[in-house]
Amino acid sequence: MKYRYIFGPVPSRRLGLSLGIDIIPFKTCTLNCIYCECGRTTKLTLKRKEWLPTKQILKEIKSYLSKNPEIDFVTFSGSGEPTLHKDLGKMINFIKENFPNYKVAILTNGTLLYRKSVRASLLNADVVIPSLDAATEKAFKKINRPHKGLNLKRIIKGIADFKKEFRGRVFLEIFVIPGINTSPRQLNALKKEVTKINPDKIQLNTLVRPPAESWVKKATDEEIEKVRKFLKRAHPIPASSKKAKKKQKINVPHQIYSLVLRRPVTIKDIENAFHLSRRQTQKYIKLLLKENRIFKKGNFFKALPR
Repeated sequence: MKYRYIFGPVPSRRLGLSLGIDIIPFKTCTLNCIYCECGRTTKLTLKRKEWLPTKQILKEIKSYLSKNPEIDFVTFSGSGEPTLHKDLGKMINFIKENFPNYKVAILTNGTLLYRKSVRASLLNADVVIPSLDAATEKAFKKINRPHKGLNLKRIIKGIADFKKEFRGRVFLEIFVIPGINTSPRQLNALKKEVTKINPDKIQLNTLVRPPAESWVKKATDEEIEKVRKFLKRAHPIPASSKKAKKKQKINVPHQIYSLVLRRPVTIKDIENAFHLSRRQTQKYIKLLLKENRIFKKGNFFKALPR
């Protein structure tokens, strides 16, 4: 079967070897974050609907998982906000009912968790990773550029309510942007709200790929450490996944293409993701370039349409 909505498995920095499921059209989101590696949002919306065909997505999930692949997580993520799909809960339940040995993770910006129906749809997942980059309206609007129908206090309460209802683990991600959410005022506000949410983990992220806005700067190690110490329980997201170091019997060029299809990557990104030597990486890149599946722009490799 040719898969349109499944990508990977790819080594994840947080979840080991992850099979991705992309259930939202490219750049359809509730936010238009300045740091997004997929670029600017082209469809800013709060509307939940069947954005992509549920029946076909379930067919692909069944086809792939029936092969009993060795993966750590099935992850709903990709190039849009997954909670916008009205059947996300149905997809999670399908996996848990038919393939209970697989763990399910959701990467979400958390903006729709104020809706009881959205929270209910995620309850059978194993790990949910929402984001909270700012706890003041000014910083929230500057970093995340939200849909006009969103309210920061309501979003934070929604994440906190979900943490109380959810039996799995909640990892809260904070994207550190120097000069916007790193001042004492911003960190104090974040700490107050993070304490209310009480996540199982706090994960700090920063720029590693070209952002939607070129003026966004990567946080230094010192700046990340400052935030980590201030929030106490926070930890930087590692550069690569130790859990995924096991050798995988996979089509490596295909998996590299799956990774590049979702975001621009450097040679170093590929080496870290798949634990390849520079020589191996260059061999696979040369093959993908020859097949016209990827192209190079600056230091980054990008995918040509499938």
